[in-house]
Amino acid sequence: MSDTPARLLNLLSLLQTPREWPGSELAERLGVSARTIRRDIDRLRELGYPVQASMGADGGYRLVAGTAMPPLLLDDEEAVAIAVGLRAAAGHAVVGIEEASVRALGKLLQVLPGRLRHRVGTLNSATVPLLSGDGPTVDPEDLTVLAGAVTTRERLRFAYRAYDGTPTRRLVEPERLVSVGRRWYLVGYDLDREDWRLFRVDRLSEPFATGARFTPRPLPAEDAAAYVAGKLRRPSRGGTVVATVHAPAERVRQRFRPGDSGFEPDGSGIEPIDEHSCRLRSRSDSLEWTAMRLLSLDCDFEVHEPPQLREHLRRLAERAAHAAGPPS
Repeated sequence: MSDTPARLLNLLSLLQTPREWPGSELAERLGVSARTIRRDIDRLRELGYPVQASMGADGGYRLVAGTAMPPLLLDDEEAVAIAVGLRAAAGHAVVGIEEASVRALGKLLQVLPGRLRHRVGTLNSATVPLLSGDGPTVDPEDLTVLAGAVTTRERLRFAYRAYDGTPTRRLVEPERLVSVGRRWYLVGYDLDREDWRLFRVDRLSEPFATGARFTPRPLPAEDAAAYVAGKLRRPSRGGTVVATVHAPAERVRQRFRPGDSGFEPDGSGIEPIDEHSCRLRSRSDSLEWTAMRLLSLDCDFEVHEPPQLREHLRRLAERAAHAAGPPS
């Protein structure tokens, strides 16, 4: 094998198999001399691959753990397995590895041959994960598109559903992806609104990078994580929620805990009116979450403020009535 780059790749592929290779066997497999193998091993070491040599008549070589992570060569089965695993980790918000999973998945999909992309897609379409909790889910493909645009500094177009269900189209300069619990957020500069915006990725669809590059703008916060934290702490879409709930205060406290989806007690928080009812006063970053929590109490309640929450509940009631159909 006279093509040195091709020979080095083949040699590296063999060495990444977890075993020790005698120099004579490597030379036979690659069709070169033992001297050429020794020179190629030196080249791999110069490239950062920690190849360890053992003493003996033939001598043996194997890859060992080094101080840095060199590029890996994967066969088809390994590439598919890793892509499927990364999609699962990225889509299900595994604590501690969400963002790394998205970055790695984006790099892998960029170089994955078409036939392997098809296999990955087939596996994912044929399997259904059993998710824990009630958090929103996101499409890992969307995450990889967003991550790629963030890395290459390309403007993004996507469809977005506002908190009240209104569909919009956005043109954004993406800054960062931030994961908060089981929820993903995109921080970006909205060109149409000429201001920074925070987008929930589970409300986003059809993202694509336009190819138009941009120069990063100064973020109005220390970093993207601080920007997201500041936005989530702010009362939004009507401010304080006030409702009378016809259930014992302790039962309501079990469903409305500080820290749940931005819920923060405001003033008295949950105050008993009598043994069968209480007054709820809170701030929440999500009216939808508050509405669903109230409905999940399976009891009567009256919302006093904000009006946006009452309107959201009316829309939910109309949809539920339409879904149920006329009385039998």
